[in-house]
Amino acid sequence: MTLDSLPIGQSGVITAVHGEGALRLRFLDMGLIPKTKVLVYKAAPLGDPIELHLRGYSLTVRKEDAKMIEIEPTGAERKEGAKV
Repeated sequence: MTLDSLPIGQSGVITAVHGEGALRLRFLDMGLIPKTKVLVYKAAPLGDPIELHLRGYSLTVRKEDAKMIEIEPTGAERKEGAKV
């Protein structure tokens, strides 16, 4: 499963980061590395981009870029009003 298909409010763990050269390095520099837990927090009104919460900060990525990040869903869901 890729990050772009994870529903809002669901979390998962990154299993692989695809892409080549500068694009892959940019993902890694942003903290999108294997074994990192990621929560899809919200999406823009038209669904692109999506806001992620990982490693204590928020990150916004385009869905096209999120397709290059493979994840394993954890089944954890954010409760309404819960702190991230």
